[in-house]
Amino acid sequence: MKNNQTQFSSKVGFILASAGSAVGLGNIWRFPHLAAEHGGGIFLLTYIILAITFGFCLTVTEIAIGRKTGAGVLNAFQKLDKRFAFIGVITFFIPLLILPYYSVVGGWVLHYGYMFISGQGTITAEQDYFSNFISQPGMPILFLAIFIALTAVIVMLGVKRGIELTCKIFLPILVLMTIGIAIYGMTLPGALEGVKYYLLPDFSGFSFKTVLAALGQLFYSMSLAMGITLTYGAYMKKDTNIENSTFTIGIFDTGIAFFSGLMIIPAIFALSPGGSTEINSGTGLMFTTMPQVFTVMPGGQIVGTIFFVLVFLAAITSSIGLMEAIVASIQDKFGWKRIPICIGILLFCLTLGTCSSLGFGVWDSIQLFGMTLFDMFDFLTNSILMPIVALCTCIFIGFFLKPKSMIDEVQSTAPFRLKSMYSIFIKWLAPVCIVAILVTAFLQTAGVITL
Repeated sequence: MKNNQTQFSSKVGFILASAGSAVGLGNIWRFPHLAAEHGGGIFLLTYIILAITFGFCLTVTEIAIGRKTGAGVLNAFQKLDKRFAFIGVITFFIPLLILPYYSVVGGWVLHYGYMFISGQGTITAEQDYFSNFISQPGMPILFLAIFIALTAVIVMLGVKRGIELTCKIFLPILVLMTIGIAIYGMTLPGALEGVKYYLLPDFSGFSFKTVLAALGQLFYSMSLAMGITLTYGAYMKKDTNIENSTFTIGIFDTGIAFFSGLMIIPAIFALSPGGSTEINSGTGLMFTTMPQVFTVMPGGQIVGTIFFVLVFLAAITSSIGLMEAIVASIQDKFGWKRIPICIGILLFCLTLGTCSSLGFGVWDSIQLFGMTLFDMFDFLTNSILMPIVALCTCIFIGFFLKPKSMIDEVQSTAPFRLKSMYSIFIKWLAPVCIVAILVTAFLQTAGVITL
């Protein structure tokens, strides 16, 4: 698969594309409400510690596997050891299942962006607007189709002209917008209480639930075990420093998550002192509560427009990574052309995404284990398949291929300064953390515990 046409043109191109895939709805939508729900500052501190240890080691592993094999996920593990080819097969299905329902949310973001750009932002703040919108059979599917079509067109253009160029343009804009809105939000009356809640750790609120929530978010936020980082690693030039690149990607990803919390949590406290009800509203935090915030804040129409544009940029850079992971695997395995593969994925995602979207309306009675179709796909991928892939990868690298194989790949360019920490985490600590996630997910499904 690796040739001049399927390589990033530079280290910067690789970093921005990889960071773009990691910086998505998980950072801007999911991170703030989880941070607020699990104690604010203590969650933030826990997440940062896990990101620079657990997240760093898994990211290095995926990049190293990709660059070492130069293959998509279906072939990468098979090249390393045929006995573990099944890891690649499972990994292949993760973005294939995530992209359709992720695009549903991307369509919602696109719709809200359109509403604010067209001057109708105040309408979205009306009670029940969001629930009424997503329960429709028509409009959500239309915006889903537009979102997935935009993703497909960019991926059709290839690695350099499509993915790399898009991320080089979009990611800096996204960073500036996020910081700008965060600074503006902190100047609102009453926002300081939200800043304190978010930044100052309350160690009395620390618990095992805090660690589990931060670990689960780490998978979602850093695009771990989705095949994206491995795929982009296969496009990396041999003279690119893996360790430094991983640190830079982590800084981008964690930085956007950090500023997203600063962007949203203080604004919620400004709207409602204490923020107790709004801050735990999950999905509604972005699509119900934030429009209400924009309605009452000075210049809210403009700020709301910028907000949903930046959320769209985050969503599209991640969906590009998800689609490219699928395309690269199929190309590498079967030698098919990029454009027909993209069209096939587009149609598949539109079909499965439509089913997920209808689950909020006319198909809301179709449930499995008490979950809608959307929630079922989310739970299956994020709580089951991704931890399984990560666990199998750690066991494979730690006990069969040995950490030295990945360390050697990293050191083929430059010394691996954290190789001792890497070996301990990939072999012992990371598997323990992942097992905890899996056990918790099964206990939640069985109704034994609630988080």
